[in-house]
Amino acid sequence: MNAITNDLARALAAAPASSLPSSLFGLPDQAPHEKVLLAADAQTGLRAILAVHSTARGPAFGGCRFWSYDNELAALNDALRLSQGMSLKNALADLPFGGGKAVIIKPQGDFDRAALFAAFGRAVQSLAGDYITAEDVGTTTADMRGMQSQTQYVSGIPRDGAFGGDPSPKTAYGVFVSIDEGVKRVLGRASLEGSRVAIQGLGAVGWHLAEYLHQAGAKLVVADIDAAKVERAQAQFGATAVGIEAIIAAEADVLAPCALGAALNAQSVPTIAAKLIAGAANNQLATAADGDALQARGIAYLPDYLVNAGGIISVAREYRGEGEESAVMAEVGRIRERVAELLERVQREQSTPARVADAWARAKLVKPA
Repeated sequence: MNAITNDLARALAAAPASSLPSSLFGLPDQAPHEKVLLAADAQTGLRAILAVHSTARGPAFGGCRFWSYDNELAALNDALRLSQGMSLKNALADLPFGGGKAVIIKPQGDFDRAALFAAFGRAVQSLAGDYITAEDVGTTTADMRGMQSQTQYVSGIPRDGAFGGDPSPKTAYGVFVSIDEGVKRVLGRASLEGSRVAIQGLGAVGWHLAEYLHQAGAKLVVADIDAAKVERAQAQFGATAVGIEAIIAAEADVLAPCALGAALNAQSVPTIAAKLIAGAANNQLATAADGDALQARGIAYLPDYLVNAGGIISVAREYRGEGEESAVMAEVGRIRERVAELLERVQREQSTPARVADAWARAKLVKPA
């Protein structure tokens, strides 16, 4: 494994200063990451960034994203943002783990997926337990299973006679109970029956969320880059379809971003019609100022790392050998209680949900008692 790829070194040298991350070690105005590994393997085409933000609560735990990035600087920025988000997520979920994340830059053309993930497994193993990986956007249980021959620091794997496997239904359930609680507390409604929810993205988590919401009587508005998924949602849930460029501004009570990050930004925030935002996507706010702008418009934003913690709860319990279905679902269900507490804190402190949640999580970035 190379410590740094030649392509990234060239990109850093050639890029204008305005486009560079302010630090290779962390995000602006934040403490440095503890460790960032840039791993490359010429034989398989692996180019991966493994970011360990914090091990204050325990080993860093967070999924691996497999994605086509515009460039390696974009991949680095994504890894740093996602890693920090995992620290906050694991802290608020009271898990004995710190925050980490990995991104693999998807190779162009043909490649051997099994060999590439084996190489990634060796990179994970080289961190000697400082980072534990699992599924994220673009990766599967099969990828995680294939890594087991290279590293024991992996979770999210179906296990015979034991709890484990795809965490996406748990992520979706946490978002669902968050929306349900938010609708009651923010919109003043007794239930989700008849509420209009706009879902941006019908991937694994977005689809499961749509199922939960449909069962609860919500009316769905959906958008996805995959037209077949949209058509299926129309047939199965009676969903209304809109274009991917229109879903953020769709007429709805609730907006659930379930695609990629930074969907809530200076351009999109002024167009949002929903009064409550709660979704599965990570890093939904492009900047902290966008959270302030939402509050100024009277829109309640439930921070992603609070509501989408169901998946990490699932893979963490699997990894520790503690899980069984009903107990894990009950633990995920307690995200509802944290949503209620957050909204109460916001009212007491007269601040925004994003800033209150951030301070709450950072106060918990210490070794559990």
